[in-house]
Amino acid sequence: MRIAIVGAGIVGISSAYELAAEGHEVTVFERSGGVAAENSFAHGGLISPALQSPWPSAPLARRLLLGAALRRPGQFGWLWRSWRQAQPRLREPQLRQMQALAVFSQQRLQALRQQLHLDYERGEGHLLLLRGARELAQAEACMRQLSEAGLKHHRLLDRAGCQAVEPGLNPELALEGGLYLPGDELGNGRQYAQALRTEAQRAGVRLRFHTTVRRVEAGSLPSLVHEYTPPAESQGPSTRFADYGSAEGPATVPQNPEPVQERFDAIVLCAALGAPALLKPLGLSLPLRPVWGYTLTAPLRQLEAYPDLGPRAALSDLRSGISIARIGQRVRVAGGAELQGGPDDFPEASLAPLHQLLHDCFPGATHGSQQQRWKGARPSLPDGLPLLGASGQPGLWLNLGHGGQGWALASGCARVLADQLAGRAPALDTEGLGIARLR
Repeated sequence: MRIAIVGAGIVGISSAYELAAEGHEVTVFERSGGVAAENSFAHGGLISPALQSPWPSAPLARRLLLGAALRRPGQFGWLWRSWRQAQPRLREPQLRQMQALAVFSQQRLQALRQQLHLDYERGEGHLLLLRGARELAQAEACMRQLSEAGLKHHRLLDRAGCQAVEPGLNPELALEGGLYLPGDELGNGRQYAQALRTEAQRAGVRLRFHTTVRRVEAGSLPSLVHEYTPPAESQGPSTRFADYGSAEGPATVPQNPEPVQERFDAIVLCAALGAPALLKPLGLSLPLRPVWGYTLTAPLRQLEAYPDLGPRAALSDLRSGISIARIGQRVRVAGGAELQGGPDDFPEASLAPLHQLLHDCFPGATHGSQQQRWKGARPSLPDGLPLLGASGQPGLWLNLGHGGQGWALASGCARVLADQLAGRAPALDTEGLGIARLR
Protein backbone atom coordinates (compact mmCIF):
# COMPACT_ATOMS: atom_id res chain seq x y z
CA MET A 1 0.00 0.00 0.00
CA ARG A 2 0.99 3.62 -0.53
CA ILE A 3 0.51 5.31 2.82
CA ALA A 4 0.85 8.97 3.79
CA ILE A 5 1.57 10.02 7.37
CA VAL A 6 0.92 13.59 8.43
CA GLY A 7 3.26 14.61 11.25
CA ALA A 8 6.82 13.55 12.09
CA GLY A 9 6.72 13.75 15.85
CA ILE A 10 7.66 10.70 17.87
CA VAL A 11 4.22 9.19 17.16
CA GLY A 12 4.44 9.85 13.42
CA ILE A 13 7.97 8.52 12.96
CA SER A 14 7.12 5.41 15.02
CA SER A 15 4.10 4.81 12.78
CA ALA A 16 6.22 5.33 9.67
CA TYR A 17 8.76 2.74 10.76
CA GLU A 18 6.18 0.09 11.67
CA LEU A 19 4.33 0.50 8.37
CA ALA A 20 7.52 0.48 6.30
CA ALA A 21 8.66 -2.66 8.11
CA GLU A 22 5.42 -4.26 6.89
CA GLY A 23 6.48 -3.53 3.31
CA HIS A 24 4.31 -0.47 2.67
CA GLU A 25 5.48 2.54 0.65
CA VAL A 26 5.39 5.33 3.24
CA THR A 27 5.70 9.11 2.82
CA VAL A 28 5.78 11.41 5.86
CA PHE A 29 4.71 15.06 5.57
CA GLU A 30 6.03 17.43 8.24
CA ARG A 31 5.65 21.21 8.37
CA SER A 32 8.83 21.79 10.40
CA GLY A 33 12.39 21.00 9.40
CA GLY A 34 12.95 17.69 11.21
CA VAL A 35 11.52 14.90 13.30
CA ALA A 36 10.38 15.49 16.89
CA ALA A 37 10.77 19.24 16.32
CA GLU A 38 7.64 20.50 18.07
CA ASN A 39 5.70 18.85 20.92
CA SER A 40 8.17 15.93 21.05
CA PHE A 41 11.23 18.18 21.26
CA ALA A 42 12.10 18.36 24.99
CA HIS A 43 9.49 16.39 26.90
CA GLY A 44 10.17 14.87 30.32
CA GLY A 45 11.70 11.69 28.91
CA LEU A 46 10.02 9.29 31.35
CA ILE A 47 8.47 5.95 30.36
CA SER A 48 6.50 4.64 33.32
CA PRO A 49 3.72 2.10 32.62
CA ALA A 50 2.96 2.09 36.33
CA LEU A 51 1.99 5.76 36.26
CA GLN A 52 -0.01 5.69 33.02
CA SER A 53 -3.50 6.97 33.62
CA PRO A 54 -6.03 9.19 31.86
CA TRP A 55 -4.65 12.65 32.54
CA PRO A 56 -7.41 14.47 34.44
CA SER A 57 -7.39 13.10 37.96
CA ALA A 58 -10.45 14.35 39.85
CA PRO A 59 -8.54 17.02 41.88
CA LEU A 60 -6.70 18.31 38.82
CA ALA A 61 -9.85 18.36 36.69
CA ARG A 62 -11.70 20.22 39.44
CA ARG A 63 -8.91 22.82 39.75
CA LEU A 64 -8.73 23.38 35.98
CA LEU A 65 -12.53 23.54 35.80
CA LEU A 66 -12.67 26.33 38.37
CA GLY A 67 -9.83 28.18 36.62
CA ALA A 68 -11.58 27.95 33.25
CA ALA A 69 -14.80 29.27 34.71
CA LEU A 70 -12.93 32.40 35.78
CA ARG A 71 -10.34 32.90 33.01
CA ARG A 72 -11.21 30.81 29.95
CA PRO A 73 -14.95 30.21 29.76
CA GLY A 74 -14.55 28.86 26.21
CA GLN A 75 -12.84 25.78 27.66
CA PHE A 76 -15.56 25.14 30.24
CA GLY A 77 -17.47 22.50 28.26
CA TRP A 78 -14.34 20.48 27.50
CA LEU A 79 -13.25 20.59 31.12
CA TRP A 80 -16.70 19.64 32.33
CA ARG A 81 -16.44 16.48 30.23
CA SER A 82 -12.98 15.86 31.65
CA TRP A 83 -14.25 16.21 35.21
CA ARG A 84 -17.07 13.76 34.54
CA GLN A 85 -14.63 11.25 33.02
CA ALA A 86 -12.43 11.54 36.12
CA GLN A 87 -15.11 9.97 38.34
CA PRO A 88 -14.02 6.56 39.72
CA ARG A 89 -16.60 4.38 37.95
CA LEU A 90 -15.47 5.70 34.54
CA ARG A 91 -11.81 6.13 35.37
CA GLU A 92 -11.06 2.57 36.53
CA PRO A 93 -11.57 0.82 33.16
CA GLN A 94 -9.68 3.64 31.41
CA LEU A 95 -6.81 3.23 33.85
CA ARG A 96 -6.55 -0.49 33.14
CA GLN A 97 -6.57 0.11 29.39
CA MET A 98 -3.91 2.82 29.57
CA GLN A 99 -1.63 0.66 31.69
CA ALA A 100 -2.04 -2.32 29.34
CA LEU A 101 -1.23 -0.10 26.35
CA ALA A 102 1.79 1.38 28.13
CA VAL A 103 3.18 -2.04 29.06
CA PHE A 104 2.72 -3.26 25.48
CA SER A 105 4.33 -0.08 24.14
CA GLN A 106 7.37 -0.37 26.42
CA GLN A 107 7.87 -3.99 25.35
CA ARG A 108 7.73 -2.94 21.70
CA LEU A 109 10.20 -0.08 22.28
CA GLN A 110 12.62 -2.44 24.02
CA ALA A 111 12.36 -4.91 21.13
CA LEU A 112 13.08 -2.16 18.59
CA ARG A 113 16.01 -0.87 20.61
CA GLN A 114 17.60 -4.33 20.67
CA GLN A 115 16.78 -5.34 17.09
CA LEU A 116 17.84 -2.06 15.51
CA HIS A 117 20.67 -1.25 17.96
CA LEU A 118 19.22 2.20 18.59
CA ASP A 119 21.69 4.42 20.40
CA TYR A 120 20.39 7.25 22.58
CA GLU A 121 20.89 8.60 26.10
CA ARG A 122 18.85 6.44 28.45
CA GLY A 123 18.63 5.00 31.94
CA GLU A 124 16.46 2.81 34.15
CA GLY A 125 14.83 3.21 37.55
CA HIS A 126 12.18 5.57 38.90
CA LEU A 127 11.64 6.70 42.49
CA LEU A 128 8.29 8.16 43.55
CA LEU A 129 8.85 10.59 46.41
CA LEU A 130 6.34 10.22 49.23
CA ARG A 131 6.60 13.46 51.14
CA GLY A 132 3.66 12.99 53.52
CA ALA A 133 1.07 10.59 54.88
CA ARG A 134 -1.34 11.30 52.01
CA GLU A 135 1.25 10.34 49.38
CA LEU A 136 2.14 7.22 51.36
CA ALA A 137 -1.52 6.14 51.27
CA GLN A 138 -1.61 6.86 47.53
CA ALA A 139 1.47 4.70 47.03
CA GLU A 140 -0.08 1.77 48.89
CA ALA A 141 -3.19 2.00 46.68
CA CYS A 142 -0.94 2.28 43.63
CA MET A 143 0.92 -0.89 44.63
CA ARG A 144 -2.35 -2.82 44.75
CA GLN A 145 -3.26 -1.57 41.27
CA LEU A 146 0.17 -2.49 39.94
CA SER A 147 -0.08 -6.02 41.33
CA GLU A 148 -3.51 -6.43 39.74
CA ALA A 149 -2.06 -5.25 36.42
CA GLY A 150 0.77 -7.79 36.65
CA LEU A 151 3.43 -5.14 37.31
CA LYS A 152 5.12 -6.77 40.29
CA HIS A 153 8.62 -5.29 40.18
CA HIS A 154 8.20 -2.49 42.66
CA ARG A 155 8.96 -1.95 46.31
CA LEU A 156 8.19 0.51 49.08
CA LEU A 157 11.29 2.13 50.60
CA ASP A 158 11.94 3.96 53.82
CA ARG A 159 14.09 7.09 53.97
CA ALA A 160 17.34 5.12 54.05
CA GLY A 161 16.22 3.02 51.10
CA CYS A 162 15.50 6.16 49.05
CA GLN A 163 18.95 7.49 49.87
CA ALA A 164 20.52 4.21 48.75
CA VAL A 165 18.73 4.35 45.39
CA GLU A 166 19.52 8.06 44.90
CA PRO A 167 22.67 8.89 46.92
CA GLY A 168 22.63 12.50 45.74
CA LEU A 169 19.17 13.17 47.20
CA ASN A 170 19.18 16.03 49.70
CA PRO A 171 19.34 14.41 53.18
CA GLU A 172 17.34 17.32 54.59
CA LEU A 173 14.39 16.76 52.26
CA ALA A 174 11.22 16.03 54.23
CA LEU A 175 10.33 12.50 53.16
CA GLU A 176 8.10 9.70 54.44
CA GLY A 177 9.62 7.22 52.00
CA GLY A 178 9.44 6.26 48.34
CA LEU A 179 8.01 3.79 45.88
CA TYR A 180 10.74 2.39 43.64
CA LEU A 181 9.94 1.20 40.11
CA PRO A 182 13.12 -0.38 38.71
CA GLY A 183 11.52 -1.32 35.38
CA ASP A 184 10.68 2.24 34.38
CA GLU A 185 12.86 3.95 31.78
CA LEU A 186 14.04 7.45 31.02
CA GLY A 187 15.90 8.91 28.12
CA ASN A 188 16.33 11.44 25.37
CA GLY A 189 13.16 11.05 23.32
CA ARG A 190 14.36 13.27 20.51
CA GLN A 191 17.55 11.26 20.11
CA TYR A 192 15.40 8.13 19.98
CA ALA A 193 13.21 9.69 17.28
CA GLN A 194 16.28 10.65 15.24
CA ALA A 195 17.70 7.13 15.51
CA LEU A 196 14.38 5.59 14.49
CA ARG A 197 14.10 8.06 11.61
CA THR A 198 17.37 6.70 10.19
CA GLU A 199 16.04 3.14 10.36
CA ALA A 200 12.75 4.22 8.79
CA GLN A 201 14.60 5.77 5.86
CA ARG A 202 16.61 2.59 5.43
CA ALA A 203 13.28 0.78 5.23
CA GLY A 204 12.23 3.11 2.40
CA VAL A 205 10.32 5.89 4.19
CA ARG A 206 10.36 9.22 2.33
CA LEU A 207 10.38 12.36 4.48
CA ARG A 208 9.06 15.68 3.21
CA PHE A 209 10.02 18.42 5.65
CA HIS A 210 8.83 22.05 5.47
CA THR A 211 5.70 20.67 3.82
CA THR A 212 2.28 21.69 5.13
CA VAL A 213 -0.77 19.54 4.45
CA ARG A 214 -3.61 21.91 3.58
CA ARG A 215 -6.46 19.46 3.02
CA VAL A 216 -7.33 15.77 3.16
CA GLU A 217 -10.09 14.01 1.27
CA ALA A 218 -11.55 10.62 2.15
CA GLY A 219 -12.31 7.86 -0.33
CA SER A 220 -11.21 4.50 -1.64
CA LEU A 221 -8.07 6.36 -2.73
CA PRO A 222 -7.87 9.22 -0.22
CA SER A 223 -5.89 12.28 -1.18
CA LEU A 224 -4.16 15.20 0.43
CA VAL A 225 -3.08 18.61 -0.78
CA HIS A 226 0.37 19.64 0.43
CA GLU A 227 2.43 22.76 -0.08
CA TYR A 228 6.13 23.41 0.35
CA THR A 229 6.43 26.01 3.12
CA PRO A 230 10.08 26.82 3.85
CA PRO A 231 10.89 29.07 6.81
CA ALA A 232 11.34 32.76 6.19
CA GLU A 233 14.93 33.89 5.68
CA SER A 234 14.75 35.64 9.05
CA GLN A 235 14.31 32.18 10.63
CA GLY A 236 17.51 30.84 9.11
CA PRO A 237 18.54 29.09 5.90
CA SER A 238 15.98 26.94 4.12
CA THR A 239 16.31 24.02 1.77
CA ARG A 240 14.37 22.84 -1.25
CA PHE A 241 14.91 19.20 -0.31
CA ALA A 242 12.59 16.85 1.53
CA ASP A 243 14.92 15.15 3.98
CA TYR A 244 17.55 17.83 4.46
CA GLY A 245 20.07 16.83 7.10
CA SER A 246 19.29 13.15 6.68
CA ALA A 247 21.85 10.58 7.71
CA GLU A 248 21.23 9.09 4.29
CA GLY A 249 22.76 12.17 2.65
CA PRO A 250 21.87 12.41 -1.06
CA ALA A 251 18.49 10.62 -0.79
CA THR A 252 16.54 13.86 -1.21
CA VAL A 253 13.35 14.75 -3.05
CA PRO A 254 12.95 18.22 -4.64
CA GLN A 255 9.75 19.98 -3.61
CA ASN A 256 7.21 21.62 -5.90
CA PRO A 257 6.67 25.29 -4.94
CA GLU A 258 2.95 25.05 -5.80
CA PRO A 259 0.24 23.13 -3.90
CA VAL A 260 0.17 19.50 -5.00
CA GLN A 261 -2.58 16.90 -4.64
CA GLU A 262 -1.53 13.28 -4.19
CA ARG A 263 -3.55 10.10 -3.79
CA PHE A 264 -2.70 7.21 -1.51
CA ASP A 265 -4.21 3.95 -0.38
CA ALA A 266 -4.42 5.25 3.20
CA ILE A 267 -3.66 8.45 5.11
CA VAL A 268 -2.67 8.39 8.80
CA LEU A 269 -3.04 11.60 10.80
CA CYS A 270 -0.39 11.96 13.52
CA ALA A 271 -0.46 15.75 13.32
CA ALA A 272 -1.52 16.40 16.92
CA LEU A 273 -3.17 19.83 17.15
CA GLY A 274 -3.10 20.17 13.36
CA ALA A 275 -5.50 17.26 12.89
CA PRO A 276 -8.84 18.85 13.92
CA ALA A 277 -8.63 21.52 11.19
CA LEU A 278 -8.02 18.82 8.56
CA LEU A 279 -10.90 16.66 9.79
CA LYS A 280 -13.51 19.36 10.39
CA PRO A 281 -14.42 19.81 6.66
CA LEU A 282 -15.15 16.07 6.61
CA GLY A 283 -17.68 16.38 9.41
CA LEU A 284 -15.36 15.08 12.13
CA SER A 285 -15.09 17.43 15.09
CA LEU A 286 -12.41 16.31 17.55
CA PRO A 287 -12.42 17.78 21.09
CA LEU A 288 -8.61 17.92 21.10
CA ARG A 289 -7.11 20.63 23.30
CA PRO A 290 -3.54 21.60 24.24
CA VAL A 291 -2.61 21.08 27.87
CA TRP A 292 0.64 22.99 28.24
CA GLY A 293 3.59 21.64 30.20
CA TYR A 294 7.08 22.93 30.94
CA THR A 295 10.58 21.47 31.13
CA LEU A 296 13.85 22.86 32.44
CA THR A 297 17.10 21.27 31.26
CA ALA A 298 20.52 22.06 32.73
CA PRO A 299 23.97 20.42 32.68
CA LEU A 300 25.14 18.64 35.82
CA ARG A 301 28.08 19.98 37.76
CA GLN A 302 31.10 17.65 37.61
CA LEU A 303 32.86 17.58 41.00
CA GLU A 304 35.29 14.79 41.89
CA ALA A 305 34.54 15.18 45.60
CA TYR A 306 30.81 14.61 44.94
CA PRO A 307 30.47 11.82 42.36
CA ASP A 308 26.76 11.38 43.12
CA LEU A 309 25.80 14.99 42.61
CA GLY A 310 22.36 15.03 40.99
CA PRO A 311 20.04 12.12 40.19
CA ARG A 312 21.15 8.71 38.99
CA ALA A 313 17.88 8.03 37.16
CA ALA A 314 14.36 9.49 37.51
CA LEU A 315 12.28 10.80 40.39
CA SER A 316 8.68 12.00 40.55
CA ASP A 317 7.02 13.99 43.30
CA LEU A 318 3.50 12.65 43.82
CA ARG A 319 2.46 15.85 45.58
CA SER A 320 3.24 18.24 42.71
CA GLY A 321 3.30 15.87 39.73
CA ILE A 322 6.77 17.15 38.77
CA SER A 323 9.50 14.75 37.59
CA ILE A 324 13.29 14.98 37.56
CA ALA A 325 15.28 12.80 35.16
CA ARG A 326 18.94 12.42 34.36
CA ILE A 327 19.51 12.47 30.61
CA GLY A 328 23.17 11.92 29.85
CA GLN A 329 25.07 14.62 31.72
CA ARG A 330 22.01 16.82 32.05
CA VAL A 331 19.00 17.02 34.34
CA ARG A 332 15.50 17.58 33.01
CA VAL A 333 12.66 18.78 35.25
CA ALA A 334 9.14 18.47 33.84
CA GLY A 335 5.70 19.46 35.09
CA GLY A 336 2.71 21.74 34.79
CA ALA A 337 -0.79 21.41 33.32
CA GLU A 338 -2.27 24.62 31.91
CA LEU A 339 -4.85 25.49 29.30
CA GLN A 340 -3.92 29.13 28.85
CA GLY A 341 -0.98 30.76 27.10
CA GLY A 342 1.11 29.68 24.15
CA PRO A 343 4.50 28.13 23.38
CA ASP A 344 6.39 31.37 24.02
CA ASP A 345 4.76 32.24 27.37
CA PHE A 346 6.85 31.36 30.44
CA PRO A 347 5.15 32.78 33.54
CA GLU A 348 7.46 32.73 36.55
CA ALA A 349 4.62 31.36 38.66
CA SER A 350 4.49 28.28 36.40
CA LEU A 351 8.24 27.69 36.40
CA ALA A 352 8.77 28.33 40.12
CA PRO A 353 7.56 24.87 41.29
CA LEU A 354 10.02 23.17 38.90
CA HIS A 355 12.91 25.29 40.18
CA GLN A 356 11.85 24.65 43.76
CA LEU A 357 11.68 20.86 43.49
CA LEU A 358 15.09 20.70 41.81
CA HIS A 359 16.54 22.85 44.59
CA ASP A 360 14.82 20.82 47.32
CA CYS A 361 16.03 17.48 45.95
CA PHE A 362 19.45 18.32 44.50
CA PRO A 363 20.62 21.76 45.66
CA GLY A 364 23.51 23.11 43.63
CA ALA A 365 23.65 20.07 41.33
CA THR A 366 23.25 21.94 38.03
CA HIS A 367 24.68 24.93 36.20
CA GLY A 368 21.73 27.27 36.56
CA SER A 369 23.21 29.86 34.20
CA GLN A 370 23.09 27.32 31.35
CA GLN A 371 19.53 26.23 31.98
CA GLN A 372 17.21 25.85 28.99
CA ARG A 373 13.45 26.11 29.28
CA TRP A 374 10.83 24.67 26.98
CA LYS A 375 7.05 24.65 26.78
CA GLY A 376 5.11 22.10 24.81
CA ALA A 377 1.49 21.29 24.08
CA ARG A 378 0.18 17.92 25.18
CA PRO A 379 -2.83 17.42 22.88
CA SER A 380 -5.50 15.72 24.99
CA LEU A 381 -9.08 14.53 24.65
CA PRO A 382 -11.49 15.00 27.56
CA ASP A 383 -11.11 11.39 28.73
CA GLY A 384 -7.31 11.47 28.49
CA LEU A 385 -7.13 8.42 26.23
CA PRO A 386 -5.42 8.39 22.81
CA LEU A 387 -7.49 8.18 19.62
CA LEU A 388 -6.34 5.21 17.59
CA GLY A 389 -7.66 3.45 14.48
CA ALA A 390 -10.06 4.10 11.62
CA SER A 391 -11.64 7.56 11.50
CA GLY A 392 -14.99 6.42 10.12
CA GLN A 393 -14.11 8.16 6.84
CA PRO A 394 -12.81 5.78 4.14
CA GLY A 395 -9.06 5.73 3.85
CA LEU A 396 -8.36 7.98 6.87
CA TRP A 397 -6.74 6.64 10.04
CA LEU A 398 -5.93 8.36 13.35
CA ASN A 399 -3.09 8.17 15.87
CA LEU A 400 -3.68 11.22 18.08
CA GLY A 401 -4.33 12.56 21.56
CA HIS A 402 -1.49 11.00 23.55
CA GLY A 403 -1.27 13.95 25.92
CA GLY A 404 2.03 14.01 27.78
CA GLN A 405 2.65 10.31 27.12
CA GLY A 406 3.63 10.46 23.45
CA TRP A 407 6.92 8.60 23.80
CA ALA A 408 5.54 6.15 26.34
CA LEU A 409 2.69 5.13 24.01
CA ALA A 410 4.15 5.74 20.53
CA SER A 411 5.67 2.31 19.87
CA GLY A 412 2.59 0.40 21.01
CA CYS A 413 0.11 2.62 19.14
CA ALA A 414 2.19 2.38 15.96
CA ARG A 415 2.29 -1.42 16.18
CA VAL A 416 -1.48 -1.60 16.76
CA LEU A 417 -2.12 0.72 13.81
CA ALA A 418 0.06 -1.39 11.51
CA ASP A 419 -1.93 -4.46 12.48
CA GLN A 420 -5.24 -2.69 11.90
CA LEU A 421 -4.21 -1.45 8.46
CA ALA A 422 -3.14 -4.99 7.56
CA GLY A 423 -6.54 -6.31 8.61
CA ARG A 424 -5.07 -8.29 11.52
CA ALA A 425 -6.38 -8.38 15.08
CA PRO A 426 -3.94 -6.34 17.21
CA ALA A 427 -2.14 -8.02 20.09
CA LEU A 428 -3.98 -5.62 22.40
CA ASP A 429 -7.67 -4.89 22.95
CA THR A 430 -8.23 -1.36 21.63
CA GLU A 431 -12.02 -1.25 21.71
CA GLY A 432 -12.12 1.79 24.00
CA LEU A 433 -9.57 3.80 22.00
CA GLY A 434 -11.53 4.26 18.77
CA ILE A 435 -13.48 7.25 17.53
CA ALA A 436 -16.82 5.62 18.39
CA ARG A 437 -16.43 6.69 22.01
CA LEU A 438 -16.58 10.37 20.98
CA ARG A 439 -19.87 10.13 19.12
